[in-house]
Amino acid sequence: MVKQPAKFTVDTISAGQGDVMVFVEDPEGNKEEAHVTPDSDKNKTYSVEYLPKVTGLHKVTVLFAGQHISKSPFEVNVDKAQGDASKVTAKGPGLEAAGNIANKPTYFDIYTAGAGVGDIGVEVEDPQGKSTVELLVEDKGNQVYRCVYKPVQPGPHVVRVSFAGDTIPKSPFVVQVGEACSPNACRASGRGLQPKGVRIRETADFKVDTKAAGSGELSVTVKGPKGLEELVKQKGFLDGVYAFEYYPSTPGKYSIAITWGGHHIPKSPFEVQVGPEAGMQKVRAWGPGLHGGIVGRSADFVVESIGSEVGSLGFAIEGPSQAKIEYDDQNDGSCDVKYWPKEPGEYAVHIMCDDEDIRDSPYMAFIHPATGDYNPDLVQAYGPGLEKSGCIVNIPAEFTVDPKDAGKAPLKIFAQDGEGQPIDIQMKSRMDGTYSCSYTPVKAIKHTIAVVWGGVNIPHSPYRVNIGQGSHPQKVKVFGPGVERSGLKANEPTHFTVDCTEAGEGDVSVGIKCDARVLSEDEEDVDFDIIHNANDTFTVKYVPPAAGRYTIKVLFASQ
Repeated sequence: MVKQPAKFTVDTISAGQGDVMVFVEDPEGNKEEAHVTPDSDKNKTYSVEYLPKVTGLHKVTVLFAGQHISKSPFEVNVDKAQGDASKVTAKGPGLEAAGNIANKPTYFDIYTAGAGVGDIGVEVEDPQGKSTVELLVEDKGNQVYRCVYKPVQPGPHVVRVSFAGDTIPKSPFVVQVGEACSPNACRASGRGLQPKGVRIRETADFKVDTKAAGSGELSVTVKGPKGLEELVKQKGFLDGVYAFEYYPSTPGKYSIAITWGGHHIPKSPFEVQVGPEAGMQKVRAWGPGLHGGIVGRSADFVVESIGSEVGSLGFAIEGPSQAKIEYDDQNDGSCDVKYWPKEPGEYAVHIMCDDEDIRDSPYMAFIHPATGDYNPDLVQAYGPGLEKSGCIVNIPAEFTVDPKDAGKAPLKIFAQDGEGQPIDIQMKSRMDGTYSCSYTPVKAIKHTIAVVWGGVNIPHSPYRVNIGQGSHPQKVKVFGPGVERSGLKANEPTHFTVDCTEAGEGDVSVGIKCDARVLSEDEEDVDFDIIHNANDTFTVKYVPPAAGRYTIKVLFASQ
């Protein structure tokens, strides 16, 4: 083959003395001497090698001692070099599983760089398995070839690509061709299309997926309770998915009509009952299960009270399957809620307080199919930053997440303090596969931390951490007449104040000694009273028994 070494052996054991010379002549008359190497063996053999550069009939002349050997010159036919199909790749919209439509040309590119020489073969089978689809392969240069074809039927098509007679990697490709315009293939979802839960002066958003619906024009109309058309904004478009939102201002029934190619999509028009503006919120909700989850695994979230009045809570999960719900009251103003989706798809998670959806309810959670590639139950998390007590304000709280035995999945951490403020968690991956995490609490209130692996809570998550104030003796203030350097009189009552409002956690102790007169040992300490006021201040009262100098020692948290 062209550009591939051609080898043969010459055996001279019975020919006596002489040298071997080999000449190769190509079809155009060009002659080159071949490379001859004596093997230095007992049969006196020679290894010969040459590299043909063109195809066609070559003459190979073998001389021994200057004379032709038997059958010399030999006639050798050189063929094209056979390419390596495993080094060929193909990609483009015409090979995508979805997105192509009937009667609309599509294409893909074939990359043969590094694969050698070979013929490209492309075949497109229609849904009946027949090769009726017309196609054209064009050389784009730089060893790139573009195949353009036009499917005329909707349904699954099979695209086979070969190089030098062999199938390339990933071939055959299965391509689902959509109808030229198929409104029934559109899907719309989102909070703004839910029958209830949306309130006035809230953004109501939804998405329309047209990927498999062929070519068509999308129209969205929102009508309010009085039949008047409301403003609806398109907020984005990506890969055939349109994002919209509207902003209802009047309570009542809204109608959202969505058409594709002039025809209503499934479930259109959608009817949405918009409620009055939300009053003071009594509870809030957050956590991974309000955004997504995995089929067969619990999707978890936290509900927390705001203020002292809670109201009666209720939960409803609407989606492709019935989902069992569990509720675990933590007796600290919060509860853990879990639900178990059995089918993939979009679920509406309603959280009600006194029979009304709370703000942002229903939450739209997308449940993914289970893959089996990872197991959140095998993830471990540990460290002082997850312990119930021991962490204090302004001191970094650290913990470790160890997923080494759990398979590959993304790590995400949801965290809020008792006032609903998000907690900034710093995460760093270590060389050993674990994650180093830390946060610095700024308030001495409960912090709740949910550790999520692949969209699922790990065991013992969420963690509730009670942040302490810490002890800050340097912030204790002592003042009043009883600690002034002068002005006190013997046997007259006096007092002073110990202010611990900014000093954090700790006990106050006071000692007063008279070192001005000679008293017996048991009379050295001066009697005093400590009154604990309501606002972390203390009033210390005492009566100086004699004239002289007094030593007053105030300790906070033993310092």
